[in-house]
Amino acid sequence: MLVRYILKFFSYVEIRTKIASLLPFLLGLVFACYATGSIHWGLSALFFVSMTFFDMATTALNNYIDTKASNSSLPFRRKTARWLLFLLLALATGSGLLLALLTGPVVFLTGAVCFFIGITYTFGPAPLSRMPLGEVFSGLFMGFFIPFLMVIINSPPDALVSLTWQTPRLLLSINIPALLRLLLITGPAITGIANIMLANNICDVVHDVAINRFTLPYYVGNRYALQLFTLLYGLAAAFQILAALTGTLPHLSLLSFLTWPLVLRNIRRFLHKQDKSLTFPLSVANFILLVLPPILLTALDLLIRRSA
Repeated sequence: MLVRYILKFFSYVEIRTKIASLLPFLLGLVFACYATGSIHWGLSALFFVSMTFFDMATTALNNYIDTKASNSSLPFRRKTARWLLFLLLALATGSGLLLALLTGPVVFLTGAVCFFIGITYTFGPAPLSRMPLGEVFSGLFMGFFIPFLMVIINSPPDALVSLTWQTPRLLLSINIPALLRLLLITGPAITGIANIMLANNICDVVHDVAINRFTLPYYVGNRYALQLFTLLYGLAAAFQILAALTGTLPHLSLLSFLTWPLVLRNIRRFLHKQDKSLTFPLSVANFILLVLPPILLTALDLLIRRSA
């Protein structure tokens, strides 16, 4: 009975999709360790808990609203699904506020913006998911801001962005070179997540129009959507090269390109046929092939340096 309930819950929050937040978290973790030499494990764990609860909450909210619009069923009765949604939101909010209290205003403000975007992505009078904006917001807020928060949590106060109150002024300080380095290492995550959303929208465009969801492929057409899909992977390759050549990531991370024959094969297969069950999962596979190798190779470089 308990196992069946857990499986229903995993279906409701689409637990298999959490790789899209887990890998940016790990990317931020290894980059913070590579850049600063240390990790605050307690704060990092608290951020992971808050991030995971919020990711599950936004997925549950999306499924709750979509099934209501399409008159389809959920794994639970709607009343139970609603209470689970409220519980996830409460847990995400509580752990997020505790993290902000322990860290500072930058984490609080960044988390608040992410919280707002995550909710309005599906909910409200003009949900972002029903506009040609989903790729931009999902790529930036998952691919960039998750590692951004990890670096903020594990760095000195002025290492990236800081806010200080000096009466009567509120001073914002931005370390632009550090921010650009972070953009380099998160580029493949940003483009990979954007392409997961784009591939999903390409496959679902007919269904989406039927429920008044008009995403980017509806506006630009299938041909240009597929061209954008290919271009984003080209940008990911450029980010990977620049990150290694500039020393933002160790030169060892260039071995990440060993996975590119598989990435290119998956791109060709998706360009040939866009199908939700057959070829959409290739965009998820490509995201893993893009983001996981730099994480593992940077971690390996750290181990080699510490054992030397």
